[in-house]
Amino acid sequence: MTVAGVDGCKAGWIAVIRSDAGVLPEARVFASFAGLLAALPDDATVAVDMPIGLPELSGRGGRGPEALVRPLLGERQSSVFSIPSRAAVHADTAAFTDLDAWYAAHRRASEVAMRTSSPPRGVSIQAFGIFSKIREIDALMIARPDLRGRVIESHPEVAFWRLNGECAMSLPKKIGSRVNPAGMEERKALLARVGHDRAFLDRPPPRGAATDDFLDACAMMMVAERHRRGETGSFPTPPQHDAHGIPVAIWA
Repeated sequence: MTVAGVDGCKAGWIAVIRSDAGVLPEARVFASFAGLLAALPDDATVAVDMPIGLPELSGRGGRGPEALVRPLLGERQSSVFSIPSRAAVHADTAAFTDLDAWYAAHRRASEVAMRTSSPPRGVSIQAFGIFSKIREIDALMIARPDLRGRVIESHPEVAFWRLNGECAMSLPKKIGSRVNPAGMEERKALLARVGHDRAFLDRPPPRGAATDDFLDACAMMMVAERHRRGETGSFPTPPQHDAHGIPVAIWA
C-alpha cells in the first residue's frame, strides 16, 4: 500500500513515502524520477507536482487543467504556470554551461512556444526552469504506459485547497524568493489536521531539498493516499489525453 508525494528540488526530486496507513513517512531525495520509481514497489501510487501530458498546440492560459484550477485558488492562482507545447518543452535539451547559455535556451524555447500557441505566447522564466524535469516525466510516461494509472499530476495549492474544505490558503508560501513562515505554518497546521504527524512536518528537509519542497511533497503524499482510496477528483473530469494517450489532468 505504498504511496509517495513528490516535488522537484535542487538535487532532483524529493519524495515523502508512506508504506502503510498510520505509519510515519520517510523523506528521501533522488537524482532522477526513474530512480525514484525504481525504489518504490511496482504498485505504488505517486502524486507529483509536475505537469504530465503535454499539448501539441497550447491554448490561452496553458493546458485545460491550469485554466480550471486557477479560479479556485484566489490570490494563490499565480502559482499555477501555463505549460506550453511539447515542442517548446523539448526545444533545447543541451546542458547549460553558464547563465548566458541558459538565457539563450530560454529564448529558443520561447520562439518555439510562440509558433505552437494560440494566441502566440512565449515561455515564462519560472516555467522554463522546470522544463528538464517535465521532460524526465514525459519520456517515462511515453515509454511506460503502465505508469499512467498510478503516477498522477497534482499541484500543492490545489491539494491544500481540497484538504482545507475547498478553500484556498489565505497566506502565501513565499514572499518574493523567501519562505514566508506564517504561510508555512498555515500549511503545516492543515497537514497535521488531515493526517500528517506534526513532529514529522517540523523536521528539516533532507539534504538537497528546501523546506517548501518538503512541505509540498507532504501535501502530494496526501493526494496519493486519497487517490489510492478513490477519493480524488480531476480537473478536467474526465481527464483529457495528449497525442501519446497520456492523461492530462490535475488531481486533488
